[in-house]
Amino acid sequence: MAEDRWIEVGCLDDIPCRGARKVRMPDGDTVAVFRTADDEIFALIDRCPHKSGPLSEGIVQGRAVACPLHGWVIDLASGEAEAPDVGCTRSVPVRRAGDRIQLAVISAEPAGSLHWEAA
Repeated sequence: MAEDRWIEVGCLDDIPCRGARKVRMPDGDTVAVFRTADDEIFALIDRCPHKSGPLSEGIVQGRAVACPLHGWVIDLASGEAEAPDVGCTRSVPVRRAGDRIQLAVISAEPAGSLHWEAA
């Protein structure tokens, strides 16, 4: 049976304020890990629901990110597009352990280690 496993991917200071870093998951998905101006951390699959734009390259505004391709604004907590746009990208459970960042990996097999991808 599958279970959540928390995998450390880096530390808070690895992500620029109002920026993001990418992590390749064991299932092949790329996750964008975002840092807000208030040092909140969020994680979303790195695909805009509109045309699959790389959200990790967008601009973080408050608790949302603007897709760099067409400007859709995506809520970082839910992955939902802000009206009038409609769509959603999957959020990924993320937590901080001090200054360390951990992602939940749902898998029946051990995930090993994950690290930031080159930008």
